[in-house]
Amino acid sequence: MSVATNVTIVGVGLIGGSIGLALRERKLATRVVGCGRRQESLDKALAVGAIDKGSTDLAASVADAQIVIVATPVASVVEHVCQIVAATKAELITDVGSTKTLICRQIEEKLSSSKAQFVGSHPLAGDHRTGPENARADLFADRTVVVTPTDATPAELTRLAREFWKSLGAHVLEMDPEQHDRAVGATSHLPHLVASALAANTPAEYLPLAATGWADTTRIAAGDPELWTQIFAQNAPAVLEELDRLIEQLAKLRTELANSEWRPLQETLERAKQVRDALGN
Repeated sequence: MSVATNVTIVGVGLIGGSIGLALRERKLATRVVGCGRRQESLDKALAVGAIDKGSTDLAASVADAQIVIVATPVASVVEHVCQIVAATKAELITDVGSTKTLICRQIEEKLSSSKAQFVGSHPLAGDHRTGPENARADLFADRTVVVTPTDATPAELTRLAREFWKSLGAHVLEMDPEQHDRAVGATSHLPHLVASALAANTPAEYLPLAATGWADTTRIAAGDPELWTQIFAQNAPAVLEELDRLIEQLAKLRTELANSEWRPLQETLERAKQVRDALGN
């Protein structure tokens, strides 16, 4: 990506702050503007060097932007994109939300007569910790970002989004929004639901015995409950489908345990190990 004169990041938490740090460290933007609801968060982003300027005025923040990244919770992305389109002639508007179907569909419906500026994105990078104080310039290096054009997305817009994320060190995949949501329903959203169920099911008096296995398995349950409720609300069909498959798997394991069927139980454990080992880390 060539150097952009002005980049605006709406929402300067962990992801937004990391985008700002990466842009500034790689010298990919002359000015990075952060926009948020709370001055306190903007001050933190300024303190860690994620942005050059902070503002709570959305329209003013995006007026001169060439690129705008919406890094707010998924429930507010559509509203923010519509407000941004009305206030800027930016070449590219994208987001970082982990759901895509509802967001992309609603934006196209609301902006059907507008010049196309938005294409969805989802960086598969993050942490259960939040806030710009946890942002890292290398958060996207060698990580996957999915860009989700629809049939109505101009090819040039998709190219700009791909180049933007590649410039931050990411590997870029292209998927349609529905395919994306089915995939992350299995690989991201269901695991969070399961981790939360396991954590909620553990009696507090057992926690002194919870070692690294429990901690590793439940780590993502420490994520923001409000944010994750929004994610589940937007991708419920895909998560329900994957949850039903998991329930079938658990029922099978329960039967094997109850009936002392150790060979089929071990075979399931072996298949699971093969899948996990294939990830490579």
